[in-house]
Amino acid sequence: MSITAEDKARVMKEYATKEGDTGSPEVQVAILSSRIATLTEHFKSHKKDNHSRRGLLMMVAQRRKLLDYLKKTDEARYNVLIAKLGLRR
Repeated sequence: MSITAEDKARVMKEYATKEGDTGSPEVQVAILSSRIATLTEHFKSHKKDNHSRRGLLMMVAQRRKLLDYLKKTDEARYNVLIAKLGLRR
């Protein structure tokens, strides 16, 4: 259900704002989006997995908080990120 180390490294490299960037909001949101997509696929075949569903809801809330922070601090970066990830807002 989790993303692989290779996928995480690829996402970090793609969304990094500078070399070695792992903690910027863009990278964190991209990693969370990848994990959310993986869990969403998991729930298509495991409808009663409520323990993992709670984790999914916490990840969605964390992503929302990070996106709100990014929008508050730098709206241009926010708009680029949601367009790149294809998120609805």
